[in-house]
Amino acid sequence: MLVKLAYGNVRRSARDFSVYFMTLAFAACLLYSFLASTDYLLALDLTPDQREAFAKAGGVLQAFAIFIDVIFCFLLAYANMFLLRRRKREFGTYLLLGMARNQVALVLIAEIAVTAAASLACGLILGWMLSPLFSLIAAFVFGAAWTPVLVVSSQAAWQCVCSFAVISVLATVLSVRGIWKRPLVDLVRLAAVPERRPLSRGGALRAQKVAAALLLAIVWGTCLLNPGYFIVFIIPLGFVALFGSYFLMRVVSSSLPRRLRAHTDRYWTGLVPFTVRQLEARAETGCMAAAAECVLLAASMCMTVAGLAFSVGLRTGEFAGAGQVLLPIAYACIFYGAAFLVAAAAVLALQQLSKAVDAKASYRALAVIGTPEELLRSSLFAEIGVCFGVPAALALVHCIFGFLLIGVLSIMFGVEGVVVFMSATVALALCVLGIYYLVTVRACGRYIRYQAL
Repeated sequence: MLVKLAYGNVRRSARDFSVYFMTLAFAACLLYSFLASTDYLLALDLTPDQREAFAKAGGVLQAFAIFIDVIFCFLLAYANMFLLRRRKREFGTYLLLGMARNQVALVLIAEIAVTAAASLACGLILGWMLSPLFSLIAAFVFGAAWTPVLVVSSQAAWQCVCSFAVISVLATVLSVRGIWKRPLVDLVRLAAVPERRPLSRGGALRAQKVAAALLLAIVWGTCLLNPGYFIVFIIPLGFVALFGSYFLMRVVSSSLPRRLRAHTDRYWTGLVPFTVRQLEARAETGCMAAAAECVLLAASMCMTVAGLAFSVGLRTGEFAGAGQVLLPIAYACIFYGAAFLVAAAAVLALQQLSKAVDAKASYRALAVIGTPEELLRSSLFAEIGVCFGVPAALALVHCIFGFLLIGVLSIMFGVEGVVVFMSATVALALCVLGIYYLVTVRACGRYIRYQAL
């Protein structure tokens, strides 16, 4: 009975929360493709010296794969937290009907196992289908001749299965602990109380404006005026950029609604007041999440461009001989950029789906009083669009300074085509964000419509 219940829940989740499955499949695809990089290269037409060098590079790439595992571990834990938040009332109902907590935990474990297995299979198949594309990237970075070929790496697939199993077990433990520790009343009730907004007016707001300007000036100024210092202290400066972006998000979330309310002709149009209040209701936690997503997106694009540009410089510039040993690092930067991009887009999407859970009572009330479905959908699209657009816009601003630094270093290395790398990377990032936006809008729209009717 428990297995049947878990299977039915997975089928329902597959229809309602496609973002979750798509993210896990992308994670498995990227992890498999990175682990199979050496096999992609060895499948090409290489000289004996190139084969020996690329076989040695495989050990370096395996070490870099650990960091990708860590990224996806946090991503899967966040995704499971979202599902737990969305379904806590359902689990509370199971307990009210007489199921023991260990039975509810077994249902949750079975659901995660089925979901992880299905997404892992889809990710491995997708990785195999995209192997010519990933082998093209590997061939470009390492300077090998490329021919399109489908590559199946059993070793990489097995390593991906083991890594995914460990990540899923950790995420399962956290999810089961969340069910086990929560009291029944907390599971049953819906927490949809708007957040308080401390330090959002007067002198506190002005202080945050100064803090945002100062912190971002430190990061951007160091990037432009002292590139060497920026590269050495890039991780601490990344945290400075995070907090600077956070204060800027707080300033924007406090100032723009007041300015919009000042224009009554625009504010009192359609469901604009409702949309603004929905955005303000979760602005306190949303600002830090948006800042983290912004920094992740900027790091994703900059790392991808840096990996592509410096791979060319290490192969063709003055470091053409000694720089070969650094090519695995450039290649890892590209995959780290892809992992950060998927993580940022997925967190954005899951955050909006979590907000939809809190907003269902509001949308139901609007539907009851006769609000047309077109207005409900336009309000939902606008809200999700703001939550996707603001972090993406600030990330592009960060990238302007990062790209300038990469451009200066590329000139020093004698690298050509950097503008092409930048344009393609930004276009790819916006495309991935667009796909996640459309999937999120569809999932939230279906969920809100189901709850409202």
